[in-house]
Amino acid sequence: MTKTVREFNRYSISFKKQVVEELENGSSYSYLQKKYDIRGAETIQRWVRSFGRDHLLNKRVRIETMDEKRRLKELEEENKRLKLALADSIVANKMLETLIDVANDEYKTDLKKNFGNGLFQKGLKK
Repeated sequence: MTKTVREFNRYSISFKKQVVEELENGSSYSYLQKKYDIRGAETIQRWVRSFGRDHLLNKRVRIETMDEKRRLKELEEENKRLKLALADSIVANKMLETLIDVANDEYKTDLKKNFGNGLFQKGLKK
């Protein structure tokens, strides 16, 4: 059983600063990794955090206007109202289904099955 020895490259601070400076001047991460044979995927990013400007790191910046904030709040309130309306509809539907079940038991019939068979249509026609 042989153990593989992994090589670690140690880079000087001046070298790290040089790579970060090249990155700041427009070189890409992948180009610099190939040029200097830097193996770690996040190595240069760590150097940028330590020695460079943070604006080069991939960051999300979200700027909202007052209209966007107001619109977002309106949409959240509408969503809340719609959820409540849906819950009310579900409860009402369940109550009606229970009423039909009770009526079916009381009158010994199947109201859902007989709904379109003229039983109720006679009452609707006048």
